[in-house]
Amino acid sequence: QVQLVESGGGLVQAGDSLRLSCVASTRTFDHYGMGWFRQAPAKEREFVAAISGVSDNSFYAPSVEGRFTISRDNAKNTMYLQMTMVKPEDTAVYYCAAGYGSTFYSLGVERTYDYWGQGTQVTVSS
Repeated sequence: QVQLVESGGGLVQAGDSLRLSCVASTRTFDHYGMGWFRQAPAKEREFVAAISGVSDNSFYAPSVEGRFTISRDNAKNTMYLQMTMVKPEDTAVYYCAAGYGSTFYSLGVERTYDYWGQGTQVTVSS
């Protein structure tokens, strides 16, 4: 069982920057493809960004491409989401997820993931 703990959420203004972190309780962190998803009020959870286990290949949802950057530090069992130029429509609960041995292009799909964090709230005011 892998536990994922997100942090870094909060209330920010449009145009600000914010960095989310996700710490995983596993000694084989680099075996996991990792992703960020978000769920806004009254909406379904949606894919934000994903990163492979070792090669650091990543991809993004079109809505965040160019504004958000996903990264990971395997030595610290931690994944990050650097959010810049945030918009009110970025307001959501952000979840990190881990998928063991996942293929890269499957990381955009929820069912790929084995473990999920509890989420961290990000609120962007206009």
